[in-house]
Amino acid sequence: MLGSNYTFLVDVNYEGKTYQAVYKPSKGEQPLWDFPDNTLALREVAAYLLSEQLGFHFVPITTLREDGPHGRGSLQQYIEYDFEYHYFNFTAEEKNLLKPVMLFDLLINNADRKGSHVFFENETHKLYVIDHGVCFHEEDKLRTVIWDFAGQEIPDELLAPLSQADSWSALLEDYLNPEEIAALQRRARSLLASRIFPQAPRDRRAFPYPPI
Repeated sequence: MLGSNYTFLVDVNYEGKTYQAVYKPSKGEQPLWDFPDNTLALREVAAYLLSEQLGFHFVPITTLREDGPHGRGSLQQYIEYDFEYHYFNFTAEEKNLLKPVMLFDLLINNADRKGSHVFFENETHKLYVIDHGVCFHEEDKLRTVIWDFAGQEIPDELLAPLSQADSWSALLEDYLNPEEIAALQRRARSLLASRIFPQAPRDRRAFPYPPI
């Protein structure tokens, strides 16, 4: 698979069955000036765990494997989807399903939400989101194509799980540092206080490049 970091489509054998998965080894990660080295795989797992905790269930099953062919890395369930059908050609009805995604990206401080990272599974048309290696920074890094709901009220049912943010430390402490977890909890409290999807910032770039 193509990408700036090493990314492999692999077969996983489990209880006599073979499943496809995406393997991203830590030692294949390109160094970034603003993220600690060899932490992107950990962030992939943290995003999955938080998605499950919030009840969103739109990050494919992701775990950390120490025994991969290239060492430690994230292993994520592979989803069959149309690579050419993504955020930029969704219908209005499909885009209206993205409020949880926008909230999730605000929480995890997603620095690279491209349009191709949001898609529907071929068979079930279930919504999925992927590529969360550059998330959870304690400084404001949010760059996303999804600003559709800026200025709108955040639905109460989406905000409700954020009230448990103080319990997320135990969930994420193996994958994020204490400062990153504290910043995540502060973002949750801020969203609970404002109850509004924020506008895109004007003092810095708020969109990823390239956008797809």
